[in-house]
Amino acid sequence: MSIIYKIGDATAPMGKGPRVIVHVCNDAGGWGKGFVIAVSQRWSEPERRYRAWYRGEASEVFGLGQVQFVQVEPDIWVANLIGQHGMAVRNGVPPVRYDAIRSGLRSVAAKAKELGASVHMPRIGCGLAGGKWEEVESIISEELSSVGVVVTVYDLRPAHT
Repeated sequence: MSIIYKIGDATAPMGKGPRVIVHVCNDAGGWGKGFVIAVSQRWSEPERRYRAWYRGEASEVFGLGQVQFVQVEPDIWVANLIGQHGMAVRNGVPPVRYDAIRSGLRSVAAKAKELGASVHMPRIGCGLAGGKWEEVESIISEELSSVGVVVTVYDLRPAHT
């Protein structure tokens, strides 16, 4: 099974049935730039739950590789995946953490299978986190597509080659 690419908004996932929207968050408690702006414009709960999680007010462990699932509509969940360390490039190293994304996507795969859900996302880890899409795409294929989870990746505009 391969990744489906669509032009569109990942906060309005196409298709029917249960859907999980995955995005990458940082481990520094920051929420206010990138894809999270679109998430917060559509639903307030993912940001509220992320901030409480960061402050230690949730039962789930907060840290790299962890995922918080927030149901925002009867058939849509937002997965807050902690896949970046900090929010800035330090000593030439971008904040993306591929191992954390891999670990988080394993949790997403389990949740998607439990719900019978498809997974939807922007090009996670490649905006502010500074990751390389080829690397993230490979992780998505290994952790989601190869275990039968249908994945759709959204670009707001056509990608230029």
